[in-house]
Amino acid sequence: MAVPLFEMPLAELRAYQGRNPKPADFDAYWDRALRELDATDPALELKPHPGPATFAECFDLWFTGVGGARIHAQYVRPKAPRERHAAVLKFHGYSGNAGDWVDKLAWAAQGLAIAAMDVRGQGGLSEDPGGVKGTTLRGQIVRGLSDHPDKMTFRQVFLDTAQLARVVASFPEIDGDRIGAAGASQGGGLTLACAALEPRVARAAPVFPFLCDYQRVWEMDLAENAYEELKDYFRRFDPTHERESEIFTQLGYIDVQHLAGRIRGRVLMTTSLMDMVCPPSTQFAAYNKIQSEKDVVLYPDFGHEDLPGEHDRTFAFLSEL
Repeated sequence: MAVPLFEMPLAELRAYQGRNPKPADFDAYWDRALRELDATDPALELKPHPGPATFAECFDLWFTGVGGARIHAQYVRPKAPRERHAAVLKFHGYSGNAGDWVDKLAWAAQGLAIAAMDVRGQGGLSEDPGGVKGTTLRGQIVRGLSDHPDKMTFRQVFLDTAQLARVVASFPEIDGDRIGAAGASQGGGLTLACAALEPRVARAAPVFPFLCDYQRVWEMDLAENAYEELKDYFRRFDPTHERESEIFTQLGYIDVQHLAGRIRGRVLMTTSLMDMVCPPSTQFAAYNKIQSEKDVVLYPDFGHEDLPGEHDRTFAFLSEL
């Protein structure tokens, strides 16, 4: 299978181990983060939402994430389940939101519940309390980069995905051993982060995951579109790259490739080989570190766009829960 000239050959992609440095205390960093999450009372609220279907119940789900942020998700479940059932966690693309309620109804019709999270500080209802030193301009990858690593925004977002998984698994109608996660782009990166931080996630279906191998993106001169904030940060705060190693190392704390080895569930990743937003090599940097059962579906002629058949494949994969 041919790969476009901007990327390495497929055989190299399948062996590639990533470029962005992994901080020496990476595991301690995330163990400490999870202890903070353990100490965070989710203060769950479920508020009925007028639903568009007779066979499903819809709720606005609110919980507390680290730092006191109130996080919102749409929660849809079958109206009259006969037994405890599986659940899917859905994560949206960068700057977006959970979308329309009707998008979730197929899952309820299939007998599964679904919780679609609004990422804090993006296009939905979730709060972002802020409180970081340095710039908050352009994007959340660099938010907190001039502060202590524990202040990085995507650390908190990754923990929100794990908190959502814990909350949903605690519901009496849900079988906590049958939790799946899915999403594309940022949603794909959050799918992998969620599966890494919450080992009960049994299946994960990331589509061209974002938030992987930042230094590789920059070295490919593809720090634009969703990754433009990387270039903008250097131009404003380190124009001669005197702190390049330090900056990429700190970004390593929120690099999904370094979390991927923690995943225990089965993974089905989808990658488009013409993707110049989330380059294939950055996705394979994460995929190649996954030690659990996994497979990848390749789209040779597609970029960062809707992929024919992907939604059906993901639905079938997670419905097996």
